[in-house]
Amino acid sequence: MIQEKYYTARGAAQALGISKQTLVRYEAKGFFPKAKRNTLNRWREYTAKDIERLRKMMGRG
Repeated sequence: MIQEKYYTARGAAQALGISKQTLVRYEAKGFFPKAKRNTLNRWREYTAKDIERLRKMMGRG
């Protein structure tokens, strides 16, 4: 079974070229859909597909 790699909010923000705070703010204001949360530590988790979708929403993809 192959597990999908998950990125933290910091890693996703770096891939998008924005700060973590901007990523979280965009989510809070409804510009981006809410991220999946890790069940153990409640951190936001993003897949490569999520990052690509967010990049397209920003007009960078």
